[in-house]
Formats: sequence, C-alpha cells, structure tokens
Amino acid sequence: METILSEWVNLVLRWAHIITGIAWIGSSFLFMWLDSHLEKPDPPRKGVEGELWMTHSGGFYVVEKMDLAPEEVPRRLHWFKWEAAWTWITGFLLLCLMYYYGAEIYLIDREVADLSKAEAIAIGVALLAVSWFVYDGLYKSPLRHRGVTVECIGFALLILVTYGLTQVFSARGAYMHVGAMLGTIMVANVWMIIIPAQQRLVDATKAGTALDARLAFNAKQRSVHNNYMTLPVIFIMISIHYPGTFGHEHAWAVLIVVFIAGALVRHWFNLRNAGQGRLWPIPAAVATILVLIYATLPGGTMTDEDADPVTFAEAYDIVARRCVSCHAARPSDENFDKPPKDVVFDTAEQIRNQAPKIRAVAVLTRTMPVGNETRMTDEERRILGRWIAEGAEIE
Repeated sequence: METILSEWVNLVLRWAHIITGIAWIGSSFLFMWLDSHLEKPDPPRKGVEGELWMTHSGGFYVVEKMDLAPEEVPRRLHWFKWEAAWTWITGFLLLCLMYYYGAEIYLIDREVADLSKAEAIAIGVALLAVSWFVYDGLYKSPLRHRGVTVECIGFALLILVTYGLTQVFSARGAYMHVGAMLGTIMVANVWMIIIPAQQRLVDATKAGTALDARLAFNAKQRSVHNNYMTLPVIFIMISIHYPGTFGHEHAWAVLIVVFIAGALVRHWFNLRNAGQGRLWPIPAAVATILVLIYATLPGGTMTDEDADPVTFAEAYDIVARRCVSCHAARPSDENFDKPPKDVVFDTAEQIRNQAPKIRAVAVLTRTMPVGNETRMTDEERRILGRWIAEGAEIE
C-alpha cells in the first residue's frame, strides 16, 4: 500500500512539474523571441519602443513594447512569475520524495562516501541555499559588467560543484542536485531580481519619478542566464533514463560537456531569433556530442581467451546474491513491493533475456545495484561481463 501511494504521489508531482515547467519555459522562450523580433513602428509612435505583428490560431496579434518610462500603467498588468514558482515547488517536493525520503536508494552510494541519511540531506539542502548566494554575489559584484570574465568564473564554479557532488553522492543523485541547484538559481532570479525590478519600474511609473535603468539591465541579464540554463536543466530531468551518462566513470565531465552542447544550441536559437544567421553553434554542438559519444564508448573486450568460460552457475550466483532481492516477482528488499521496471530474475531464461541490460547497468555503467546496496564487487561485475560477452549461455 505504501509503495502504491508513493508511486501515485510521484506521478502527480512529476506531472505537475512537467506542466508548470512547460509553462515557464514556454513564456521564457516566447519573450526572448519577442525581444529579438521587435521592429521600430513606422511611423514612430510616442512611448512605443518596438512592435510586432503575428498570426496564430486563426487571428492576428499586435504586440507593442513600451519605452522604459511609459506615461501610465494600465489597470490590468499581467505578470509571469507563478509558473517559475510552481515549477520549483513541485521539483523540490520530487527531490524530497525520491532523493531525501529515499536517500539510501538513490542519493547515497557508500562506495563514494559513507554518509548518513541526515548528512546527505543536509549537504543537498545547503547546496541549494549557498549556491544562490554565491551566484547572486558574483553577479552583483563589479565583475558583472565584465562579460567574458564573470561568465568564465561562473562556469568554473559550475564545474567545481559538479565534480564535488560526484565525490559525495551517487552519480544519479549528483546529477539531480546540479539540476536542482540551477533550477533554484533560475527561480530565485525570477523572484529576487526580475520581479522586484519590474515592480519598482511599475511603481516609479505610477509615481511619475525617474526610473533606474540599472534595474532593467540586471533583470535582463538574469533573464538571459535563465534562458541559457534551460536546456541543460531539461537534460538532467531526463538523464535518469540514460545510465550511460551518469554511470560513466567521469560522470561530472559528461554532464559539463552536455551543458556546453545545450548552451550552444540555445545560442543558435538566440542568434537566429535576433536575425543573425550564424550556423556555427549547431555544427559545434553536434561535434561536441559526437566527441562525447566516442569518448564514452566502452573500450577493450570482456572475453579472456586464457581463462575457462564463465558458467551460468557462476553468473547466477552473482545475480542471486546481488540483484534478486529487488528483481524478483516478490522482492525481499523492504524498499520495493514489486520489481523495479518489472525486471525479474527468477528464472534462467529471464536472466538471459535481460543480459544486454545487465551489461549496460551493472557492468559498463555500474549504476546497478542502486547505490550498490548489495555490495557487488568489481570482480563480480567482470565475471558477469565475461559471461555475457561469451554468449550468455544458460545450458
């Protein structure tokens, strides 16, 4: 009953997270696109900085962007902030459900660091808070006007945190916390910088006082940051389905390279939207991913011509001791009421049929057992790899 309830809570939260995330990302992309396509009105109109005509859903739309200091603020002004808030709230609740409540399964890997549940949770929560203050302090410092310098410092800090997390958490848990960190920075940008700046601009307009152009600059800078962080965060959201990424020996480097590729793709969109037909970011992104794929391909062979073939009895003994506690029709592991992803190793045929998956997650990427809870050894992984490479015979 508890597992079924947990699955439903997981589903509802994940669904809500995706829905609100789409709304947030969609509005962010739309306004970046609008800003890059605005044209000066012809003839010029007082108070109008730019305008844009669009057609959609069987009608015409006209969008005008007013000068920084419009003469008045309309009675109804639409704000875009709750999409960001609810995306973070649902994401944080998912983090609590999967990685804090289930820390022993998904967050802690005792081969990486022998943390208690409380220690792991404390590190994760502290990261979300501290990362915002470090980031915000960096971009409020005098360096914020030195584009290349401050961006390089920010990227170096991202690399440092990504590497550091893989030294204390499971690789999967590290990936999720990098995503949670970036998501926290993004939503804090909206609520702590962008929305307050807009509110002060509105208040100044209503009061007829001079506007501080720095507010608009800071808000725009943080909005652009959010724009470039979007694709990397989306990758992290789907990465748990691809153990070849977080399960790699250098998982932190894989994630950083994917970040670079995602930022290149986003940069191409931004250049294209701005009317700059520069194609170079796309081939650069493709080349980056191709290099990454090549670098992560497994090398060598699992076979050993000088050794006797691995028997099924040897392979079965490892599977029975390290895998069947979860992957059985009736798991003995207290954390599962049913086998994860319905993968069962109760019979020889079932083990043979799942041999490619066993090789992927237990031999090549070592992401299973989760958190290596059953303490599968390197030698056992090597034996399983040899048995599969030799044909996964069960006779």
